Amino acid sequence: MIKAIFPKALVIRINIAFLALFLLAYAFLFLWPSSTSVYNASPASFVRCSLRECHHKTENGIKMKAVLEEPRNSQFNSPDRIVVKRERPSFLDEMGRGMMIGMVNMEGEDVSEWKMLGQVIPVSFEPVSELFEWKDLFPEWIDEEEEIDGPSCPEIPMPDFYKYASVDMIVAKLPCRVQEEGWGRDVLRLQVHLIAANLAVKRGRGIWNRRIKVVFLSKCRPMPDLFRCDDLLRQEGDWWYYEPDLTRLAQKLSLPVGSCNLALPLWGKGIHEVYDVSRIGKKSTRTIKREAYATVLHSSEAYVCGAIALAQSLLQTGTKRDLILLLDRSISKPKREALAKAGWKFRFIERIRNPRAEKNTYNEYNYSKFRLWQLAEYDKIIFIDADVIVLRNLDILFHFPQISATGNDGSIFNSGIMVIEPSNCTFNMFMQRTREIVSYNGGDQGFLNEVFVWWHRLPRRVNFLKNFWSNSTVEAAVKNQLLGADPPKLYSIHFLGLKPWLCYRDYDCNWDLEDLHVYASDVAHRRWWKLHDAMDEGLQKFCALRKRRKIDLEWDRKLAREKGLKDGHWRVNVTDPRKYTT
Repeated sequence: MIKAIFPKALVIRINIAFLALFLLAYAFLFLWPSSTSVYNASPASFVRCSLRECHHKTENGIKMKAVLEEPRNSQFNSPDRIVVKRERPSFLDEMGRGMMIGMVNMEGEDVSEWKMLGQVIPVSFEPVSELFEWKDLFPEWIDEEEEIDGPSCPEIPMPDFYKYASVDMIVAKLPCRVQEEGWGRDVLRLQVHLIAANLAVKRGRGIWNRRIKVVFLSKCRPMPDLFRCDDLLRQEGDWWYYEPDLTRLAQKLSLPVGSCNLALPLWGKGIHEVYDVSRIGKKSTRTIKREAYATVLHSSEAYVCGAIALAQSLLQTGTKRDLILLLDRSISKPKREALAKAGWKFRFIERIRNPRAEKNTYNEYNYSKFRLWQLAEYDKIIFIDADVIVLRNLDILFHFPQISATGNDGSIFNSGIMVIEPSNCTFNMFMQRTREIVSYNGGDQGFLNEVFVWWHRLPRRVNFLKNFWSNSTVEAAVKNQLLGADPPKLYSIHFLGLKPWLCYRDYDCNWDLEDLHVYASDVAHRRWWKLHDAMDEGLQKFCALRKRRKIDLEWDRKLAREKGLKDGHWRVNVTDPRKYTT
């Protein structure tokens, strides 16, 4: 066997070449500036927190830590910061002495007046990063069906609550950047609210009367999502004094921190397996006195048929709750008699005009929905729009707090089905703010989303919107399978676009208008008419077509035929007997 022998000079050259390549690779990997993409990442990707502590990931070393630890307000760390002395609220004189007072976010404030009441204890916490945005907590879409990894939420840093277990009062300064657009959706503002709420709930467990004093310093009203109008005892200038209902508050704190996860899934891992809500149910039903479903009719009789169908669908699910209809005098006596026969109990209302609406527009009186909060004889109301039919029992939703609803666009909820807690105090707050609040859509949904920014997400199957935004074959197949499933997989169907009772029963007339194809589904249309046919004939006649509506339907069919719309519904031979009856 012959052993190959390489010249010594060649070996040296090879070693030098390998060394040079190694040094180049080292310089590229370790000396090249790190990517700035970290500044655009979601906070959930680089911080993991618990209720007790927050640990930074270290993959990106010093730079990552610097981003997270940069203070929201540099003056807090300045030795030369100015201490602000504010006017003493008179309610301090009515409070006892010898208290333990937890101070949250009160840096830079003169707290000498509070020291007269007892021991002042600064509550230490790490403010959330500026990179933490509201949309991280309230995303437009989450993986509700757990088809990928399931939904998850980034966690907000919390203090070590065990260190403050003995506080009798919480005093917190709330960020209020009211001059900035979207100021109410401030994660730091939410963080301070949540810290105060958690301190109150955890301390309340050890007090016999479960009453904890919470005082906020803020030019803006504290979040009614957490600190209810009814629990506000005094307001003096920028001081807000609450004694919150700790049972209600604890329930809210037990839910996800945002709509980034379902408040509670309505099913387990199996699609038909109903989720066990006995834990929250046992807690919440102790104080529940009365509950009801409700809808609203005003200004027009166009939705009378829809309200009749809604009541019938609710009764078919076996609910024993009251069905409450808020209506004005525009609904004629024969229609009222039919609505009563369908199952509704009446509450007559005066309409509320939207001060920002144009005269004689669709949203001129849609703030009338605020009257729901005047149903103070009930503890919980599930509001349902009159263009919805219910397929499965929704009583489970009474276990959820205000506002629980399904998602809409962006970070907002859809008010077509929502859980509310009636309160005359809340109603009065709405009325005081009708001119102040700008609704993104000019209606009640936009208004309510500005008041209740911290809402709880219900599965979209609870309020399944009949729309097909992508107009894809796959989307249509999946949604139509859900819309037509028997037994039903959906809890309700929300009929957007032209309503079934305003179409011929033969097909969904949204097909006749190109702009409304996103709302067209013959499967959903047939489902509504199946419910209609099961109703008493005396109720069915209130779904008749008016002469004017028949003319409009024929005109739309004519235009669809002239355009040669590819769906071809204009070719359908109409057999609906309502076409031929007066």
